[in-house]
Amino acid sequence: MPAPEFTVNTYRYDPYKSFKFRVKWDGRYVAGISKVSGLTRTTQVVTYREGGDPSMVHKSPGQSEYTAITLERAVTHDLDFENWANYVWNYANSGQLGQEVSLQDFRKDIIIELYNEAGQKVIAYNVYRCWVSEFTALPELDASGNAVAIQSIKLENEGWQRDTSVSEPTETKF
Repeated sequence: MPAPEFTVNTYRYDPYKSFKFRVKWDGRYVAGISKVSGLTRTTQVVTYREGGDPSMVHKSPGQSEYTAITLERAVTHDLDFENWANYVWNYANSGQLGQEVSLQDFRKDIIIELYNEAGQKVIAYNVYRCWVSEFTALPELDASGNAVAIQSIKLENEGWQRDTSVSEPTETKF
């Protein structure tokens, strides 16, 4: 029998589901986020050959890049996405040369938390130095459609790290 995948709840066989999560920035949870893209890191491959052995190619790791993270939520009157996007470009200042950008506080660290079915926090990631590179205020509108209007922000970031202080909770038995 294989080793258990959960150290505290060794009887658990099912992995965590992806539908219970929360996102936090500026010390508070952001309302209504319905989708978060995956956390992806890609490391470039550096290849080289030795002059004495032209048939063998050696590979070593190069620079690592972190893919942008997209957050989506239904359109409401909450201005969190728009206010953050406006730090980088503000229409109100676009007529004033050099005033389109506010580089003060345009970067934020965010926290992405995953919860189990019982609502216990099981995993958290800290994402560092995020800033909004793309903001969709309104989606394509379609009078014959049957969908919720979704807005989104695309966050460039400089890396993420798992919060090791969040450990596997003991699941209660009923």
